Amino acid sequence: MLPETEQKTVTTDERVRLTLEGMGPDGSTYATLEGERVSVFGGIPGEVVVAAVHRFKHRKRWQAAVSVVEVIEPSPHRVPTPCPYYGPCSGCDWQHIAYSHQLLLKREQVAQALAARPELAGVAVAETLPSPQEFGYRNHGRFTVKQSGQLGYVNRVTRRWVRVDECMLMHPWINEALTKLQGCCSETTQLSIRYGINTGEWLVQPRLANKDIPLLTGQTHYREQLLDKLFRIASPSFFQVNTAQAEQLASLVLERIAADGSQTVVDAYAGVGTFSALVAPHVGRVIAIEESTAAVKDAAVNTLGIENVEFLLGKTEDVLGTFAKAPDAVILDPPRTGCHPAAIEAAVRLAPARVVYVSCDPETAARDLTLLVRGGYNVEWVEPVDMFPQTHHVECLSTLRLVRAVGG
Repeated sequence: MLPETEQKTVTTDERVRLTLEGMGPDGSTYATLEGERVSVFGGIPGEVVVAAVHRFKHRKRWQAAVSVVEVIEPSPHRVPTPCPYYGPCSGCDWQHIAYSHQLLLKREQVAQALAARPELAGVAVAETLPSPQEFGYRNHGRFTVKQSGQLGYVNRVTRRWVRVDECMLMHPWINEALTKLQGCCSETTQLSIRYGINTGEWLVQPRLANKDIPLLTGQTHYREQLLDKLFRIASPSFFQVNTAQAEQLASLVLERIAADGSQTVVDAYAGVGTFSALVAPHVGRVIAIEESTAAVKDAAVNTLGIENVEFLLGKTEDVLGTFAKAPDAVILDPPRTGCHPAAIEAAVRLAPARVVYVSCDPETAARDLTLLVRGGYNVEWVEPVDMFPQTHHVECLSTLRLVRAVGG
């Protein structure tokens, strides 16, 4: 972003010629403009483009949004964008990049985050596991309501709202629901639509009183199926947005803990019990930790009849710190912000033989992996998993093995 100053010669909506130098961690390319590094939406490294510079005020500060409006020297990886909302929406920030190259860029994104940490130098990063679907994969959409009940998205850069009648990332059922709800939601400011791709069940929140809506709303939960296991998911509970890819991820986690039917496994940040329920038949015992009351209630339903799963309500850093005996393996699947330092400290103190770390942010993953390495672990393998095609976001699965216990 350009610094706040009135001395800059670039003004609102001026067109400038830029050479795009690289890809930033936010999914935008970057370039040098008047001696300053700026983020540029819609580019690919190496391209020469004409970009629009738009100055706007956000949270009492002047900022600049720079976006490609014309490509003078295109990358060989540039493809036409099929969505009419590409750009104003800003959600699909990589839709202009060929999918095969998106996978390569995501691997590079993870590798660069690791390489910035001396302790992680030389860690092997696998090729990105592609999503079975490049479009239509999302089972969950969140919409902002404006202008007499219309549904749309807010541009993450300019903060401008745009009406959306169909999102190409959403499962077709969600787009059909969007059509039914469009213009009828003035009683709320935010709307969430969730759909069970393998069950046909749905959840629309909040409950809408408008009698003209031909769709039931206000459900407290819905169900989805992963790998032949049915999961109940309440409105506030987290669940992966890409159902097919979530199944592949769960299979990888099971493989990486090296289940032999006897281990004790801790599933930290367990959510609705997805990993716990899928891992339980292959190990001796699962201890799941989750701080969300709603998620634990869902997990109780999801693990009903599975006798070797125990759920503990609380923060991972608090609960894990009370364990007296080391489990054989720990699954860490924290939110985007990563693990609390005390959670890493507790894991290091317990010294399980294996740690499987699932992350949706390469930077926080690199930070946490560094702490685990300092605590005596070796990162054997990192596998990027494309949970979010057409965007810069990437999930990654890291496998760690204990090589020396603390004090050893």
